[in-house]
Amino acid sequence: MDERHQDQGIVLTEEQKRRRRARSIAIALSLGVLVVLFYLVTIVKLGPGVLNRPL
Repeated sequence: MDERHQDQGIVLTEEQKRRRRARSIAIALSLGVLVVLFYLVTIVKLGPGVLNRPL
């Protein structure tokens, strides 16, 4: 194949790149909040005694 004729695929504009990055950050923050929420709900359901167990 001739490398000069290779298809470059989809080329995003700067606006599309900015929006994709903002969307990725929003998804990451949402996932982080969900993880913290699950952790806190688990601690609340198990009770405070779970933190005072011997190591």
